[in-house]
Amino acid sequence: MQYPFEPFADTALLQQAVTDSFCQLAEQTVAKNGVFRVSLSGGSTPRRVYEMLSQRELPWDRIHWFWGDERNVPHDHDDSNFRMVHTALLSKVDIPPQNIHAVPVDVESPAKAAEQYEQTLRQHFHGPVPDWDLVLLGMGDDAHTASLFPDTLGLGEQKRWFIENWVPKFDAFRYTMTYPAIESARNTWFIITGEAKQDALKQVLFGAEDPARYPSQRIRPTRWFVDAAACG
Repeated sequence: MQYPFEPFADTALLQQAVTDSFCQLAEQTVAKNGVFRVSLSGGSTPRRVYEMLSQRELPWDRIHWFWGDERNVPHDHDDSNFRMVHTALLSKVDIPPQNIHAVPVDVESPAKAAEQYEQTLRQHFHGPVPDWDLVLLGMGDDAHTASLFPDTLGLGEQKRWFIENWVPKFDAFRYTMTYPAIESARNTWFIITGEAKQDALKQVLFGAEDPARYPSQRIRPTRWFVDAAACG
């Protein structure tokens, strides 16, 4: 079994590589285009990356921060992806408030919140699809990515950029970018760590094509950041 990447020996080395690569790409993109637009991922591995980024010197006023997915909880809730990124990074550096584009969570009406965030994206990106400089993605042990979970309706969305997606396993809505929005990125990085991901990763890379069961199969990342534990 030949993986299409060289796995990192451990998670710490992977996180350092993601941090260094992020800084390099952000600086190069700002120098070329004057702005860097990134869609963020939740999870414990990216959290450490965000903490490390807070120690770097970056053109913070030129970076715009978006979220690829979010839980349907208030921003101060322990499960909030916004709260995690804010605690790890955004609260520690001088970032203009207008550069932070959080999902406007609405527990009572997820559909309205998703529509509002889609309008935010469409007002920021003026083309037929978002023009991301970077999309960061993780993968769950069920092969979901962002909040595109197996056998959910969101997998079939082809027109919207951002939706509320009902996830039966949680009996709850999740907010998520759709495939068309993710696939528009110039750079898409998969960050995958831990033994629990072994089976899902093998199915995504070497199993029969079945994105309904393994949503991450649909993504074609420009870079893989995978540790040895996830590869087995």
